[in-house]
Amino acid sequence: MQKNRAEAREIMRNLGYGPDRRLQLKVSTRNIPPYRDPAVLLTDQLKEVFVDGELEIVETASWFPKVARKDYMIGANLTGGGVDDPDQQLYENYGCGSPRNYTGYCNPELEQLFDRQSMEADQGTRRKLVWEIERKLAEDGARPIIFYNRFAYCWQPTVKGWTMMVNSIINNWRMEDVWLDR
Repeated sequence: MQKNRAEAREIMRNLGYGPDRRLQLKVSTRNIPPYRDPAVLLTDQLKEVFVDGELEIVETASWFPKVARKDYMIGANLTGGGVDDPDQQLYENYGCGSPRNYTGYCNPELEQLFDRQSMEADQGTRRKLVWEIERKLAEDGARPIIFYNRFAYCWQPTVKGWTMMVNSIINNWRMEDVWLDR
């Protein structure tokens, strides 16, 4: 992390910024904790590389119109999905013409890699393709990922018949085969 920060500070110095000349910008986000808290952390971390971020809190009713107008310098937004799989994330967030591709990023050649990874049966090969896609998205600054959330399950041993999903914590809430063994 310290090496990355040192490299970032050097990039900023080459652009004319430093401890005495800091970049000023606004970080806009919704006024609810899952959005606001990471935005606060982001503005704090940016200080390490000569960037002073002013947090702009936006009420939820105004947030999506603001995003649609692209009326922000940095818009801290969350993206969630029912399936933890690259297909949903790639096509939805980076696909040309996708309504949830808020930045308008479009790379038809990269979309061909989306298709290749989607059809790949070998998990190792698919993983390599996804990393290649993510590396290209990061290089292009398509929609930088600030953090990934982690979730976990907790349940009691008396809960029976419940199947834990391997690709999501969201898409397995059908309980017709679940019972309590007491």
